[in-house]
Amino acid sequence: MKKSPGKAASAVRPCGLLRHLAVMLYDALVVIALWMLATALAMAVGFEGRVAMKDPGFTLYLAAVWFLYLAWCWRRGGMTVGMRAWRVRIQDESGRRPGWGRCALRFLAALLSALPAGAGFAWSLVDDERRSWHDRISRTRLIRFA
Repeated sequence: MKKSPGKAASAVRPCGLLRHLAVMLYDALVVIALWMLATALAMAVGFEGRVAMKDPGFTLYLAAVWFLYLAWCWRRGGMTVGMRAWRVRIQDESGRRPGWGRCALRFLAALLSALPAGAGFAWSLVDDERRSWHDRISRTRLIRFA
């Protein structure tokens, strides 16, 4: 037997998979631009020899840039550039913007969601609340707004 959603739960319009993928595409363009700037900065301060994808330190540096873009946007306004374009925002289970710890957990869990051929993202197709694995793990959700 399903639980009857409360007043707040029924007002939430979940973000579907296609919209989520569109948000990710838009944000990928922003992240690529940030990675270009981050690489130029690393080269300008003398790290030319380490600027290579095979260098784990540089890879972690780029991952940190990616995380900081997402987390800063999520914390600041509840949405990234892609989320703003597609009228989506992130919230925790209480309806607030997620904290830094929850942002970090969501970021890491999203990497895990992508690993098994995107199964963690596809999970939202069968989930009653359209939540993916990383939504469930981090106790966050993407919602649509008018």
